[in-house]
Amino acid sequence: MTHETAALAVIEMAEQGRFAEISDRFPPSLRPMVPPNALRAAWDAEIAKHGPVSGLGTPATEPAGPGMVLVKVPVTFERGTMTVAVALTGEQGEQGQEGGESWVTGIQLLPASAAEPAAPWAPPPYADPGSFTEQDITVGDGPLAVPGTLSVPRGHDGTVPGVVLLAGSGPNDQDETIGRNKPFKDLAWGLATAGIAVLRFDKVTRAHPDLVGENLRFTLTDEYVPHAVAALDMLRGHPAVDPARVFLAGHSQGGTVAPRVAARTPVTGLVILAGGAQPLQQAMVRQFRYLASLGDPQAAAQSAALEVVTRQAAAVEDPGLSESTPPQDLPFGVPAPYWLDQRGYDAPHAAAALGTPVLIVQGGRDYQVTVADDLSRWQKALDGRPDVTIQVYPADNHLFFPGEGPSTPAEYEPAQHMDPAVVAGIAGWLTTTGSGTDAS
Repeated sequence: MTHETAALAVIEMAEQGRFAEISDRFPPSLRPMVPPNALRAAWDAEIAKHGPVSGLGTPATEPAGPGMVLVKVPVTFERGTMTVAVALTGEQGEQGQEGGESWVTGIQLLPASAAEPAAPWAPPPYADPGSFTEQDITVGDGPLAVPGTLSVPRGHDGTVPGVVLLAGSGPNDQDETIGRNKPFKDLAWGLATAGIAVLRFDKVTRAHPDLVGENLRFTLTDEYVPHAVAALDMLRGHPAVDPARVFLAGHSQGGTVAPRVAARTPVTGLVILAGGAQPLQQAMVRQFRYLASLGDPQAAAQSAALEVVTRQAAAVEDPGLSESTPPQDLPFGVPAPYWLDQRGYDAPHAAAALGTPVLIVQGGRDYQVTVADDLSRWQKALDGRPDVTIQVYPADNHLFFPGEGPSTPAEYEPAQHMDPAVVAGIAGWLTTTGSGTDAS
């Protein structure tokens, strides 16, 4: 069965009310989050809003990360058109169900425009591709080495500051590609245009998903620290870069782990972009609760997932958590060593212990990392530090895309760029910090 056929089969099952069969197409670790009654409620809400299905368009398949594809199917209802996006495991057979079929890993209702072929990424207005060079690099060595890109400004007398970018949770590529957007490429090109060398790289979970997946003792440290240290060493040794002005910038979970990296190798300063400070298992419950409150057709499915995630988060916080705790009892089926490694880690206090200049950048509309639950923790731990700068952009969401109203996952779909004010603010701080100029 092709991926397109599998996606069409899911829609056919929904039309026929066969929601138990749809649930069974999810892998066992995700199945508790998509019970048949929640799937039925979400579909019935869509039918009530738009009327019955009257036709299906031609499915379009696009990559969605290592071992994953996303099939977008235009669906015409009696009173409108939507896109049903079905995420599937990219490999047939071994990674999927018996009989060679792929697992379903997600179903989402998107605007009709989402089915249109994604336009190629275009540089943001604040980036001048002629003002810097780029070269492919390899970060790390051995079987877990990963590909990356080094952007170096042109035409500068002497050396320039440099920064390594750390992407957020999940198997992100070096550009943090999400749909048709590349926020880290926006940032890298914007900073390079401003005269800052930038090194970014694919996460090991993207470059080597099979090797990582075989390691049941894989931890947060394994996910980030070795490659981040190697990248900083590489940047520090580049002839165009001032070794006394090498920074580390992390987004989301990359921001959370940045202080842990900086404890292993010296950096001139840290840039924390929407860095999570609330314990991860608690943040996941909060995010699912927020999504369930939005009142959209998928709220019922989100509510069912919330029940499961709440139970799994409690297992992470249980004093009895050990390496022998079954993965299926923990969030998203991730084995216990990962949770044990991060459970006692307090990122803001780790940053405070370093005594390193810090820039914290936060979106006011961010529901994944929030002002109330996360920024407040950074502020408390770093209070009174003259070398700490905090920049809040009220209109921005988690990816620092400006918008209005409550933030939703659908905001990430349209083509857009990172807020130019955010890029300019980071560039200004990197340029002045460590140079003898007051950056506050």
